[in-house]
Amino acid sequence: MSERAQKKSIKRITTIEEFAKGADYSLMMSLNRDPDSDGTGNDHKLRQVFTGHFVPVKPTPIADPIYITHSHSLFEELGLEDALALTDEFRNVFSGQLSQAPEPMEKFGWATGYALSIYGTEYIEQCPFKTGNGYGDGRAMSIFEGVFNNKRWEMQLKGGGPTPYCRGADGRAVLRSSVREFLAQELMHSLGIPTTRSLCLFASQSETVDRPWYREGSHSENPDIMVSNPVAISTRAASSFLRVGQLELFGRRARSDAHPEAMRELEMIVDHAIEREYSGQVDTTLPAGEKPLAFATAFRDRLTTLVTHWMRVGFCQGNFNSDNCSIGGFTLDFGPFGFVERFEPYYQPWTGGGRHFSFFNQPQAAEKNFESFCSALMPLIRDDSAAREQLGQIQDDFAQLMHDKLSEMWTAKLGLIEFDGDLLQELFKLMMMTHVDYTIFFRQLSYLPNAISELEPSFYTSPDEELMNQWRDWLTEWRSKLDTSLSEQELSTQMQRVNPKYTWREWLVVPAYKQAELREFSLIHELQDVFGEPYGEQSKEVEGKFYRLRPLELFDVGGVTHYSCSS
Repeated sequence: MSERAQKKSIKRITTIEEFAKGADYSLMMSLNRDPDSDGTGNDHKLRQVFTGHFVPVKPTPIADPIYITHSHSLFEELGLEDALALTDEFRNVFSGQLSQAPEPMEKFGWATGYALSIYGTEYIEQCPFKTGNGYGDGRAMSIFEGVFNNKRWEMQLKGGGPTPYCRGADGRAVLRSSVREFLAQELMHSLGIPTTRSLCLFASQSETVDRPWYREGSHSENPDIMVSNPVAISTRAASSFLRVGQLELFGRRARSDAHPEAMRELEMIVDHAIEREYSGQVDTTLPAGEKPLAFATAFRDRLTTLVTHWMRVGFCQGNFNSDNCSIGGFTLDFGPFGFVERFEPYYQPWTGGGRHFSFFNQPQAAEKNFESFCSALMPLIRDDSAAREQLGQIQDDFAQLMHDKLSEMWTAKLGLIEFDGDLLQELFKLMMMTHVDYTIFFRQLSYLPNAISELEPSFYTSPDEELMNQWRDWLTEWRSKLDTSLSEQELSTQMQRVNPKYTWREWLVVPAYKQAELREFSLIHELQDVFGEPYGEQSKEVEGKFYRLRPLELFDVGGVTHYSCSS
Protein backbone atom coordinates (compact mmCIF):
# COMPACT_ATOMS: atom_id res chain seq x y z
CA MET A 1 0.00 0.00 0.00
CA SER A 2 1.36 3.46 -0.90
CA GLU A 3 2.08 6.04 1.81
CA ARG A 4 -0.76 8.18 0.48
CA ALA A 5 -3.18 5.26 0.59
CA GLN A 6 -2.04 4.41 4.12
CA LYS A 7 -2.76 7.96 5.25
CA LYS A 8 -6.22 7.79 3.74
CA SER A 9 -6.92 4.49 5.48
CA ILE A 10 -6.07 5.86 8.93
CA LYS A 11 -9.19 6.75 10.90
CA ARG A 12 -9.04 10.40 11.75
CA ILE A 13 -10.68 12.28 14.61
CA THR A 14 -13.84 13.95 13.38
CA THR A 15 -15.62 15.10 16.57
CA ILE A 16 -14.68 17.07 19.65
CA GLU A 17 -15.70 14.06 21.75
CA GLU A 18 -13.06 11.92 20.04
CA PHE A 19 -10.54 14.76 20.42
CA ALA A 20 -11.26 14.97 24.16
CA LYS A 21 -10.32 11.32 24.66
CA GLY A 22 -6.67 12.28 24.18
CA ALA A 23 -6.71 14.49 27.29
CA ASP A 24 -3.87 13.92 29.76
CA TYR A 25 -3.15 16.91 32.00
CA SER A 26 0.34 16.09 33.25
CA LEU A 27 1.16 19.65 34.33
CA MET A 28 -1.88 20.10 36.53
CA MET A 29 -1.57 16.55 37.86
CA SER A 30 2.12 16.69 38.79
CA LEU A 31 2.71 20.32 39.82
CA ASN A 32 1.31 22.54 42.55
CA ARG A 33 -1.77 24.68 42.11
CA ASP A 34 -1.62 28.19 43.54
CA PRO A 35 -3.07 27.66 47.04
CA ASP A 36 -4.79 31.08 46.93
CA SER A 37 -6.90 29.90 43.99
CA ASP A 38 -10.20 28.18 44.69
CA GLY A 39 -9.65 25.87 41.72
CA THR A 40 -12.79 26.90 39.82
CA GLY A 41 -10.99 29.01 37.24
CA ASN A 42 -12.90 32.20 38.09
CA ASP A 43 -9.69 34.10 38.63
CA HIS A 44 -9.44 37.04 36.22
CA LYS A 45 -8.35 40.00 38.33
CA LEU A 46 -4.81 41.23 38.82
CA ARG A 47 -3.27 39.92 42.03
CA GLN A 48 0.01 38.65 43.40
CA VAL A 49 0.69 34.93 43.07
CA PHE A 50 3.13 33.95 45.80
CA THR A 51 3.55 30.23 45.30
CA GLY A 52 2.42 27.25 43.22
CA HIS A 53 3.21 26.40 39.61
CA PHE A 54 -0.08 27.34 37.95
CA VAL A 55 -3.37 29.15 38.46
CA PRO A 56 -6.61 27.61 37.13
CA VAL A 57 -8.29 30.16 34.85
CA LYS A 58 -11.36 29.98 32.66
CA PRO A 59 -10.89 31.68 29.29
CA THR A 60 -13.18 34.55 28.40
CA PRO A 61 -14.87 33.62 25.10
CA ILE A 62 -14.72 36.11 22.24
CA ALA A 63 -18.09 37.30 20.99
CA ASP A 64 -19.56 35.96 17.72
CA PRO A 65 -16.50 33.92 16.70
CA ILE A 66 -15.83 33.27 13.03
CA TYR A 67 -13.46 30.67 11.62
CA ILE A 68 -10.48 32.05 9.71
CA THR A 69 -8.13 29.13 9.20
CA HIS A 70 -6.37 26.14 10.71
CA SER A 71 -3.08 24.36 10.13
CA HIS A 72 -3.61 21.47 7.74
CA SER A 73 -0.15 20.07 8.48
CA LEU A 74 -0.66 20.08 12.24
CA PHE A 75 -4.12 18.56 11.89
CA GLU A 76 -2.58 15.75 9.88
CA GLU A 77 0.17 15.24 12.46
CA LEU A 78 -2.40 15.06 15.25
CA GLY A 79 -4.68 12.75 13.27
CA LEU A 80 -7.52 15.27 13.03
CA GLU A 81 -9.88 15.54 10.08
CA ASP A 82 -9.82 19.00 8.50
CA ALA A 83 -13.61 19.18 8.72
CA LEU A 84 -13.36 19.15 12.53
CA ALA A 85 -12.14 22.77 12.45
CA LEU A 86 -15.44 23.84 10.89
CA THR A 87 -17.70 22.31 13.54
CA ASP A 88 -19.53 24.42 16.10
CA GLU A 89 -18.12 22.34 18.95
CA PHE A 90 -14.51 22.90 17.86
CA ARG A 91 -15.15 26.61 17.33
CA ASN A 92 -16.63 26.95 20.81
CA VAL A 93 -13.66 25.34 22.56
CA PHE A 94 -10.99 27.21 20.62
CA SER A 95 -12.69 30.57 20.81
CA GLY A 96 -12.69 30.29 24.60
CA GLN A 97 -16.01 28.65 25.47
CA LEU A 98 -15.15 25.59 27.60
CA SER A 99 -18.46 25.21 29.46
CA GLN A 100 -19.68 22.53 27.03
CA ALA A 101 -16.31 20.82 26.52
CA PRO A 102 -16.81 17.05 26.69
CA GLU A 103 -15.20 14.93 29.39
CA PRO A 104 -12.43 14.22 30.20
CA MET A 105 -11.55 17.78 29.10
CA GLU A 106 -11.44 20.27 31.94
CA LYS A 107 -13.84 23.21 31.99
CA PHE A 108 -10.98 25.61 32.75
CA GLY A 109 -7.43 26.21 31.66
CA TRP A 110 -4.32 27.38 33.48
CA ALA A 111 -1.90 30.29 33.51
CA THR A 112 1.67 30.18 34.77
CA GLY A 113 3.98 32.70 36.39
CA TYR A 114 7.54 33.48 35.42
CA ALA A 115 10.36 35.87 36.23
CA LEU A 116 11.82 38.50 33.95
CA SER A 117 15.46 38.90 32.97
CA ILE A 118 16.49 41.24 30.18
CA TYR A 119 19.86 40.38 28.68
CA GLY A 120 20.83 38.53 31.85
CA THR A 121 19.78 41.26 34.30
CA GLU A 122 17.03 40.35 36.76
CA TYR A 123 14.07 42.74 36.90
CA ILE A 124 11.10 43.25 39.18
CA GLU A 125 10.38 46.94 38.45
CA GLN A 126 7.82 46.30 35.70
CA CYS A 127 5.81 44.13 38.07
CA PRO A 128 2.87 46.23 39.33
CA PHE A 129 3.66 45.08 42.89
CA LYS A 130 7.44 45.68 42.55
CA THR A 131 7.97 42.14 43.85
CA GLY A 132 8.06 40.00 40.71
CA ASN A 133 4.93 38.15 41.82
CA GLY A 134 2.86 39.73 39.06
CA TYR A 135 4.75 38.43 36.02
CA GLY A 136 3.20 35.61 34.02
CA ASP A 137 0.70 34.63 31.34
CA GLY A 138 -1.43 37.76 31.20
CA ARG A 139 -3.53 36.86 28.15
CA ALA A 140 -2.32 33.36 27.29
CA MET A 141 -3.76 30.30 28.95
CA SER A 142 -3.39 26.64 28.21
CA ILE A 143 -6.71 24.86 27.93
CA PHE A 144 -5.71 21.36 26.91
CA GLU A 145 -2.93 18.85 27.28
CA GLY A 146 -3.09 15.46 25.62
CA VAL A 147 -1.44 12.74 23.64
CA PHE A 148 -2.00 12.18 19.91
CA ASN A 149 -0.14 9.58 17.89
CA ASN A 150 2.12 8.93 20.90
CA LYS A 151 3.20 12.55 21.15
CA ARG A 152 2.25 14.97 23.93
CA TRP A 153 0.84 18.38 23.04
CA GLU A 154 -0.21 21.38 25.07
CA MET A 155 -2.65 23.83 23.48
CA GLN A 156 -2.77 27.44 24.52
CA LEU A 157 -5.16 30.26 23.67
CA LYS A 158 -3.49 33.60 22.89
CA GLY A 159 -5.96 36.37 23.68
CA GLY A 160 -8.26 34.30 25.87
CA GLY A 161 -8.96 37.05 28.38
CA PRO A 162 -7.37 38.28 31.61
CA THR A 163 -5.60 36.15 34.22
CA PRO A 164 -4.15 37.14 37.62
CA TYR A 165 -0.99 38.11 35.68
CA CYS A 166 -2.75 40.52 33.29
CA ARG A 167 -1.25 43.62 34.97
CA GLY A 168 -4.55 45.44 34.48
CA ALA A 169 -4.82 44.82 30.73
CA ASP A 170 -7.83 43.38 28.89
CA GLY A 171 -6.31 39.98 28.10
CA ARG A 172 -7.15 40.23 24.42
CA ALA A 173 -5.09 39.82 21.27
CA VAL A 174 -5.98 41.78 18.16
CA LEU A 175 -6.58 40.21 14.76
CA ARG A 176 -3.43 41.79 13.29
CA SER A 177 -1.03 40.14 15.74
CA SER A 178 -2.99 36.88 15.70
CA VAL A 179 -2.72 36.56 11.92
CA ARG A 180 1.00 37.33 12.12
CA GLU A 181 1.64 34.72 14.81
CA PHE A 182 -0.42 32.07 13.05
CA LEU A 183 1.39 32.52 9.74
CA ALA A 184 4.83 32.89 11.31
CA GLN A 185 4.50 29.58 13.12
CA GLU A 186 3.42 27.90 9.89
CA LEU A 187 6.46 29.32 8.08
CA MET A 188 8.94 28.45 10.80
CA HIS A 189 7.75 24.87 10.86
CA SER A 190 8.06 24.58 7.09
CA LEU A 191 11.56 26.06 7.29
CA GLY A 192 12.50 23.14 9.54
CA ILE A 193 13.06 25.34 12.59
CA PRO A 194 11.81 24.19 16.01
CA THR A 195 8.78 26.28 16.89
CA THR A 196 5.45 26.45 18.59
CA ARG A 197 2.78 25.45 16.11
CA SER A 198 -0.44 27.01 14.89
CA LEU A 199 -3.59 24.99 15.45
CA CYS A 200 -6.41 27.38 14.49
CA LEU A 201 -7.47 31.00 14.33
CA PHE A 202 -10.86 32.51 15.19
CA ALA A 203 -11.88 36.18 15.22
CA SER A 204 -14.79 38.03 16.75
CA GLN A 205 -17.35 39.57 14.43
CA SER A 206 -18.41 42.17 17.00
CA GLU A 207 -15.86 42.58 19.79
CA THR A 208 -13.09 45.16 19.44
CA VAL A 209 -10.35 46.68 21.59
CA ASP A 210 -8.34 49.86 21.17
CA ARG A 211 -4.60 49.69 20.57
CA PRO A 212 -2.01 52.30 19.56
CA TRP A 213 -0.84 51.78 15.98
CA TYR A 214 0.35 53.70 12.94
CA ARG A 215 -1.52 55.96 10.55
CA GLU A 216 -1.57 54.79 6.92
CA GLY A 217 1.85 55.50 5.44
CA SER A 218 3.21 56.86 8.73
CA HIS A 219 6.99 57.20 9.07
CA SER A 220 6.76 57.66 12.82
CA GLU A 221 8.97 55.42 14.95
CA ASN A 222 6.25 54.87 17.52
CA PRO A 223 2.49 54.42 17.01
CA ASP A 224 0.78 57.74 16.38
CA ILE A 225 -2.93 56.87 16.49
CA MET A 226 -5.35 54.80 18.56
CA VAL A 227 -7.04 52.13 16.45
CA SER A 228 -10.09 49.99 17.13
CA ASN A 229 -9.17 46.39 16.35
CA PRO A 230 -11.22 43.20 16.05
CA VAL A 231 -10.15 40.71 18.69
CA ALA A 232 -9.07 37.18 17.87
CA ILE A 233 -7.89 34.00 19.54
CA SER A 234 -5.11 31.97 17.99
CA THR A 235 -4.39 28.56 19.44
CA ARG A 236 -0.76 27.58 19.53
CA ALA A 237 0.46 24.10 20.29
CA ALA A 238 3.75 22.77 21.64
CA SER A 239 5.22 19.96 23.69
CA SER A 240 5.09 22.48 26.55
CA PHE A 241 5.16 26.22 27.13
CA LEU A 242 7.85 26.06 29.81
CA ARG A 243 10.18 29.05 29.64
CA VAL A 244 13.55 29.97 31.10
CA GLY A 245 11.76 32.76 32.96
CA GLN A 246 9.50 30.19 34.57
CA LEU A 247 12.46 28.22 35.87
CA GLU A 248 14.00 31.49 37.04
CA LEU A 249 10.95 32.33 39.13
CA PHE A 250 11.31 29.15 41.16
CA GLY A 251 15.09 29.45 41.24
CA ARG A 252 14.85 32.94 42.71
CA ARG A 253 12.33 31.81 45.31
CA ALA A 254 14.53 28.88 46.29
CA ARG A 255 17.60 31.10 46.45
CA SER A 256 15.88 33.50 48.85
CA ASP A 257 13.87 30.85 50.75
CA ALA A 258 10.76 32.82 49.82
CA HIS A 259 8.46 30.22 51.40
CA PRO A 260 8.83 26.77 53.01
CA GLU A 261 8.09 24.90 49.76
CA ALA A 262 10.36 27.02 47.55
CA MET A 263 13.15 24.48 47.06
CA ARG A 264 10.71 21.64 46.58
CA GLU A 265 8.78 23.58 43.93
CA LEU A 266 12.03 24.25 42.04
CA GLU A 267 12.85 20.55 42.13
CA MET A 268 9.35 19.70 40.91
CA ILE A 269 9.38 22.03 37.93
CA VAL A 270 12.88 20.91 36.90
CA ASP A 271 11.74 17.27 36.97
CA HIS A 272 8.60 18.18 35.05
CA ALA A 273 10.56 20.12 32.43
CA ILE A 274 12.94 17.21 31.92
CA GLU A 275 10.06 14.76 31.60
CA ARG A 276 8.19 16.96 29.13
CA GLU A 277 11.10 18.08 26.96
CA TYR A 278 14.12 15.82 27.54
CA SER A 279 12.78 12.42 28.58
CA GLY A 280 14.91 10.69 25.95
CA GLN A 281 18.06 12.63 26.82
CA VAL A 282 18.12 13.24 30.57
CA ASP A 283 17.58 10.52 33.15
CA THR A 284 15.36 11.84 35.94
CA THR A 285 16.79 9.17 38.29
CA LEU A 286 20.28 10.69 38.13
CA PRO A 287 21.77 11.80 41.47
CA ALA A 288 20.81 15.29 42.57
CA GLY A 289 24.19 16.75 41.60
CA GLU A 290 24.22 15.26 38.11
CA LYS A 291 20.69 15.89 36.88
CA PRO A 292 20.98 19.70 36.55
CA LEU A 293 24.24 19.26 34.63
CA ALA A 294 22.70 16.86 32.13
CA PHE A 295 19.69 19.16 31.79
CA ALA A 296 21.87 22.20 31.14
CA THR A 297 23.99 20.38 28.57
CA ALA A 298 20.93 19.20 26.65
CA PHE A 299 19.30 22.63 26.69
CA ARG A 300 22.53 24.33 25.61
CA ASP A 301 22.68 22.09 22.55
CA ARG A 302 19.10 22.87 21.54
CA LEU A 303 19.36 26.60 22.18
CA THR A 304 22.53 27.03 20.14
CA THR A 305 20.99 25.01 17.31
CA LEU A 306 17.83 27.11 17.39
CA VAL A 307 19.63 30.44 17.15
CA THR A 308 21.83 29.09 14.37
CA HIS A 309 18.66 28.32 12.42
CA TRP A 310 17.35 31.83 13.08
CA MET A 311 20.52 33.32 11.65
CA ARG A 312 20.35 31.00 8.65
CA VAL A 313 16.92 32.24 7.52
CA GLY A 314 17.18 35.87 8.65
CA PHE A 315 14.76 35.66 11.59
CA CYS A 316 14.99 38.23 14.39
CA GLN A 317 13.01 37.47 17.54
CA GLY A 318 13.12 41.15 18.54
CA ASN A 319 12.50 40.62 22.27
CA PHE A 320 14.57 37.63 23.35
CA ASN A 321 14.12 38.01 27.11
CA SER A 322 14.31 34.93 29.32
CA ASP A 323 10.50 34.77 29.50
CA ASN A 324 10.43 34.43 25.68
CA CYS A 325 12.99 31.63 25.66
CA SER A 326 11.55 28.13 25.59
CA ILE A 327 13.14 25.47 27.78
CA GLY A 328 12.39 23.01 24.98
CA GLY A 329 14.68 24.93 22.65
CA PHE A 330 12.10 26.06 20.10
CA THR A 331 10.88 29.43 18.86
CA LEU A 332 8.34 30.88 21.29
CA ASP A 333 6.25 34.05 21.34
CA PHE A 334 5.92 35.78 17.97
CA GLY A 335 5.44 39.34 19.15
CA PRO A 336 7.76 42.02 17.73
CA PHE A 337 9.57 39.59 15.42
CA GLY A 338 10.71 40.21 11.86
CA PHE A 339 12.69 38.70 9.01
CA VAL A 340 15.62 40.54 7.46
CA GLU A 341 14.90 41.72 3.93
CA ARG A 342 17.52 44.33 3.04
CA PHE A 343 20.57 43.01 4.87
CA GLU A 344 21.37 44.85 8.08
CA PRO A 345 23.50 43.01 10.68
CA TYR A 346 21.80 44.88 13.50
CA TYR A 347 18.28 44.79 12.11
CA GLN A 348 15.71 45.20 14.89
CA PRO A 349 12.00 45.33 13.93
CA TRP A 350 10.80 46.33 17.40
CA THR A 351 11.09 50.02 18.23
CA GLY A 352 11.48 49.20 21.93
CA GLY A 353 13.92 46.31 21.53
CA GLY A 354 17.31 47.96 21.45
CA ARG A 355 20.41 46.77 19.66
CA HIS A 356 21.12 43.95 22.12
CA PHE A 357 18.22 41.94 20.62
CA SER A 358 19.06 42.78 17.01
CA PHE A 359 19.70 40.18 14.30
CA PHE A 360 23.44 39.60 14.67
CA ASN A 361 23.31 39.96 18.47
CA GLN A 362 20.91 37.04 18.96
CA PRO A 363 23.71 34.56 19.78
CA GLN A 364 24.81 36.83 22.63
CA ALA A 365 21.21 37.28 23.80
CA ALA A 366 20.82 33.50 23.82
CA GLU A 367 23.96 33.18 25.92
CA LYS A 368 22.53 35.64 28.43
CA ASN A 369 19.34 33.58 28.64
CA PHE A 370 21.42 30.47 29.17
CA GLU A 371 23.22 32.21 32.03
CA SER A 372 19.82 32.96 33.59
CA PHE A 373 18.86 29.30 33.10
CA CYS A 374 22.03 28.10 34.86
CA SER A 375 21.49 30.60 37.67
CA ALA A 376 18.02 29.14 38.22
CA LEU A 377 19.51 25.64 38.60
CA MET A 378 22.22 26.75 41.03
CA PRO A 379 20.12 26.41 44.24
CA LEU A 380 19.74 22.69 43.47
CA ILE A 381 23.51 22.18 43.78
CA ARG A 382 24.44 24.96 46.21
CA ASP A 383 26.01 22.42 48.61
CA ASP A 384 27.96 20.58 45.88
CA SER A 385 31.05 22.61 44.92
CA ALA A 386 32.11 20.15 42.20
CA ALA A 387 28.71 20.29 40.52
CA ARG A 388 28.69 24.10 40.72
CA GLU A 389 32.07 24.21 39.01
CA GLN A 390 30.88 21.85 36.27
CA LEU A 391 27.75 23.92 35.68
CA GLY A 392 29.93 27.00 35.42
CA GLN A 393 32.04 25.28 32.78
CA ILE A 394 28.94 24.24 30.82
CA GLN A 395 27.89 27.88 30.88
CA ASP A 396 31.35 29.12 29.85
CA ASP A 397 31.45 26.73 26.87
CA PHE A 398 28.24 28.16 25.40
CA ALA A 399 29.99 30.82 23.29
CA GLN A 400 32.40 28.36 21.66
CA LEU A 401 29.62 25.91 20.83
CA MET A 402 27.57 28.76 19.39
CA HIS A 403 30.53 29.90 17.28
CA ASP A 404 31.15 26.39 15.97
CA LYS A 405 27.53 25.89 14.91
CA LEU A 406 27.35 29.28 13.24
CA SER A 407 30.55 28.52 11.33
CA GLU A 408 29.07 25.25 10.09
CA MET A 409 25.89 27.07 9.07
CA TRP A 410 27.68 29.78 7.07
CA THR A 411 29.79 27.11 5.41
CA ALA A 412 26.63 25.29 4.32
CA LYS A 413 24.89 28.49 3.13
CA LEU A 414 27.90 29.29 0.96
CA GLY A 415 28.48 25.70 -0.23
CA LEU A 416 32.12 25.75 0.90
CA ILE A 417 34.49 22.92 1.74
CA GLU A 418 35.35 24.57 5.05
CA PHE A 419 34.59 27.74 6.94
CA ASP A 420 36.32 30.86 5.64
CA GLY A 421 35.88 33.84 7.95
CA ASP A 422 37.63 36.34 5.68
CA LEU A 423 35.46 35.41 2.70
CA LEU A 424 32.34 35.72 4.86
CA GLN A 425 33.28 39.10 6.31
CA GLU A 426 34.05 40.46 2.83
CA LEU A 427 30.64 39.22 1.70
CA PHE A 428 28.87 40.96 4.58
CA LYS A 429 30.64 44.20 3.67
CA LEU A 430 29.60 43.93 0.02
CA MET A 431 26.02 43.01 0.95
CA MET A 432 25.72 46.13 3.10
CA MET A 433 27.31 48.42 0.51
CA THR A 434 24.99 47.11 -2.20
CA HIS A 435 21.85 46.94 -0.01
CA VAL A 436 21.23 43.27 -0.75
CA ASP A 437 18.08 41.29 0.02
CA TYR A 438 19.23 38.57 2.43
CA THR A 439 16.97 35.74 1.27
CA ILE A 440 17.06 36.44 -2.46
CA PHE A 441 20.85 36.81 -2.46
CA PHE A 442 21.57 33.46 -0.85
CA ARG A 443 18.96 31.74 -3.00
CA GLN A 444 20.52 33.19 -6.15
CA LEU A 445 23.92 32.09 -4.86
CA SER A 446 22.50 28.57 -4.54
CA TYR A 447 22.20 28.47 -8.33
CA LEU A 448 26.04 28.76 -8.48
CA PRO A 449 26.26 31.92 -10.59
CA ASN A 450 29.23 32.61 -12.84
CA ALA A 451 28.45 36.30 -13.27
CA ILE A 452 27.35 39.12 -10.97
CA SER A 453 24.32 39.70 -13.20
CA GLU A 454 22.84 36.48 -11.79
CA LEU A 455 22.95 38.00 -8.27
CA GLU A 456 21.47 41.35 -9.29
CA PRO A 457 17.84 40.31 -8.60
CA SER A 458 18.81 40.68 -4.92
CA PHE A 459 20.33 44.19 -5.25
CA TYR A 460 18.32 47.20 -4.10
CA THR A 461 20.86 49.56 -5.66
CA SER A 462 23.05 49.37 -8.78
CA PRO A 463 26.74 49.12 -7.80
CA ASP A 464 29.24 51.48 -9.40
CA GLU A 465 32.14 50.03 -11.38
CA GLU A 466 34.48 49.90 -8.39
CA LEU A 467 31.96 47.98 -6.32
CA MET A 468 31.18 45.68 -9.26
CA ASN A 469 34.88 44.82 -9.47
CA GLN A 470 34.88 43.95 -5.77
CA TRP A 471 31.89 41.70 -6.36
CA ARG A 472 33.63 40.00 -9.29
CA ASP A 473 36.72 39.38 -7.15
CA TRP A 474 34.61 37.96 -4.36
CA LEU A 475 32.66 35.70 -6.74
CA THR A 476 35.89 34.34 -8.23
CA GLU A 477 37.32 33.68 -4.77
CA TRP A 478 34.06 32.05 -3.63
CA ARG A 479 33.89 29.70 -6.63
CA SER A 480 37.47 28.58 -5.97
CA LYS A 481 36.46 27.38 -2.50
CA LEU A 482 33.25 25.50 -3.32
CA ASP A 483 32.81 21.90 -2.23
CA THR A 484 34.16 20.00 -5.24
CA SER A 485 33.28 16.59 -3.80
CA LEU A 486 29.82 17.16 -5.28
CA SER A 487 28.72 17.86 -8.81
CA GLU A 488 27.44 21.39 -9.45
CA GLN A 489 23.88 20.10 -9.56
CA GLU A 490 24.30 18.22 -6.27
CA LEU A 491 25.90 21.23 -4.59
CA SER A 492 23.19 23.58 -5.88
CA THR A 493 20.47 21.27 -4.60
CA GLN A 494 22.20 21.00 -1.23
CA MET A 495 22.52 24.78 -0.92
CA GLN A 496 18.86 25.28 -1.83
CA ARG A 497 17.92 23.06 1.13
CA VAL A 498 19.46 25.59 3.54
CA ASN A 499 18.69 28.79 1.60
CA PRO A 500 14.91 29.21 1.30
CA LYS A 501 13.36 30.91 -1.69
CA TYR A 502 10.31 32.29 0.10
CA THR A 503 10.37 34.18 3.35
CA TRP A 504 8.33 36.48 5.54
CA ARG A 505 7.92 39.88 3.91
CA GLU A 506 5.91 42.14 6.18
CA TRP A 507 4.60 44.28 3.31
CA LEU A 508 2.97 41.16 1.84
CA VAL A 509 1.47 40.13 5.20
CA VAL A 510 -0.04 43.53 6.05
CA PRO A 511 -2.67 43.24 3.27
CA ALA A 512 -3.62 39.80 4.60
CA TYR A 513 -4.58 41.02 8.06
CA LYS A 514 -6.18 44.18 6.67
CA GLN A 515 -8.38 42.08 4.39
CA ALA A 516 -9.17 39.81 7.32
CA GLU A 517 -10.61 42.81 9.18
CA LEU A 518 -13.14 42.93 6.32
CA ARG A 519 -13.75 39.16 6.68
CA GLU A 520 -11.80 38.31 3.55
CA PHE A 521 -9.38 35.51 4.34
CA SER A 522 -8.17 34.34 0.93
CA LEU A 523 -4.77 36.04 1.18
CA ILE A 524 -4.14 34.37 4.54
CA HIS A 525 -4.84 31.01 2.90
CA GLU A 526 -2.59 31.93 -0.04
CA LEU A 527 0.26 32.82 2.31
CA GLN A 528 -0.25 29.54 4.15
CA ASP A 529 0.24 27.69 0.88
CA VAL A 530 3.36 29.67 -0.06
CA PHE A 531 4.85 29.36 3.41
CA GLY A 532 4.19 25.62 3.32
CA GLU A 533 6.95 25.17 0.71
CA PRO A 534 9.59 27.83 1.36
CA TYR A 535 12.40 25.83 -0.25
CA GLY A 536 10.45 24.80 -3.35
CA GLU A 537 10.46 26.63 -6.66
CA GLN A 538 6.62 26.81 -6.80
CA SER A 539 4.84 28.38 -9.77
CA LYS A 540 5.87 31.35 -11.92
CA GLU A 541 2.84 33.21 -10.58
CA VAL A 542 3.94 32.67 -6.98
CA GLU A 543 7.51 33.61 -7.86
CA GLY A 544 6.42 36.86 -9.47
CA LYS A 545 4.35 37.83 -6.45
CA PHE A 546 6.44 36.65 -3.51
CA TYR A 547 10.07 36.41 -4.71
CA ARG A 548 10.83 40.07 -5.16
CA LEU A 549 12.33 43.11 -3.51
CA ARG A 550 10.41 45.40 -1.22
CA PRO A 551 9.07 48.45 -3.11
CA LEU A 552 11.11 51.51 -2.20
CA GLU A 553 8.03 53.44 -1.04
CA LEU A 554 7.50 50.83 1.69
CA PHE A 555 10.80 51.47 3.44
CA ASP A 556 10.71 53.19 6.83
CA VAL A 557 6.94 52.82 7.12
CA GLY A 558 5.47 52.25 10.58
CA GLY A 559 3.81 48.83 10.91
CA VAL A 560 5.83 47.51 7.95
CA THR A 561 9.54 48.08 8.53
CA HIS A 562 9.17 48.62 12.27
CA TYR A 563 6.46 48.33 14.87
CA SER A 564 5.72 48.57 18.55
CA CYS A 565 4.91 45.60 20.75
CA SER A 566 1.23 46.60 21.02
CA SER A 567 -0.98 43.71 20.02
